[in-house]
Amino acid sequence: MTTYTAPLTLDQAETLRRALENHGFDFEPKAHALFAARKGKLNVTVYHKGPKVLIQGKGTEDFIRFTLEPEVLGEAKLGYEEILDPDKFEPHFGIDESGKGDFFGPLVIAGVFTNAEIARKLIAVGIMDSKRVTSPARIRKLAALIRATPGCTHEMVSLGPERYNQMHTSFGNLNRLLAWGHARVIEKLAAARPDCPRALSDQFARPEVLQRALREKGLTLTLEQRTKGESDTAVAAASILARERFIDWIDQTSAACGVKLPLGASDSVIQAARDLVALHGREALGKTAKLHFRTTAAVFDKPSEESGHDADPIT
Repeated sequence: MTTYTAPLTLDQAETLRRALENHGFDFEPKAHALFAARKGKLNVTVYHKGPKVLIQGKGTEDFIRFTLEPEVLGEAKLGYEEILDPDKFEPHFGIDESGKGDFFGPLVIAGVFTNAEIARKLIAVGIMDSKRVTSPARIRKLAALIRATPGCTHEMVSLGPERYNQMHTSFGNLNRLLAWGHARVIEKLAAARPDCPRALSDQFARPEVLQRALREKGLTLTLEQRTKGESDTAVAAASILARERFIDWIDQTSAACGVKLPLGASDSVIQAARDLVALHGREALGKTAKLHFRTTAAVFDKPSEESGHDADPIT
């Protein structure tokens, strides 16, 4: 094991800081971190958001067993995952998406099959929720490890902006479109692994929205939906594969159109969209962006009556 992450309380973060000092770690500044420390090839970073600790490098497992768990967390979890969270190791599909909140780029929905053997292998190589991986190179490396894992069946639905805009208009609601995409991925996985009894999806709407989409496809496997679904290894692996496809599209399209397409829906996104329209015309926006976002009105300096997040409300 060379990568590990865990949530902390503020008190635990301070306890960890003292433990690192006592064990001779060297501290160094790091963006978005409460503190970061290094000893040899082992790096320990505690991030503001959470807070959470990220441990990386040679000696990760020993540090968890002999420092983090006994001195900071006060409980032993490493090696007991199958006892503490047995559902994670039962055969199931995990489904997650990428690009939902980004003005530019596709909507990508991915699914991964895991069982106990596959889950152990994915955990051992450091598979985690893609939102906790900030490096595109790391996303691609983890995606390659997922694809190389024997028996780890995976499927994907990727809707480029033109197709996405057509389907969003047809469905009239983002969550119904998401439900269709999740159901389609589960349908493809079930065809490849018909013996799999259960699917787990990160919850994006009221449970009945996706349940209805599965019924329409005649799928009868057990469906579980929950927030923070990425804590499940199969869902985390799906998030990695979806993110890889998304960032690959962004990189390739940026190079092809001559405009760097930023992520999200910020002011820099609006400026990039204006640059794109100036270079290639208004129709280029429909080929690169999700037009129902408020950002579209901002690009053309049209006031929008909508408020809140660009995505549709939960329905």
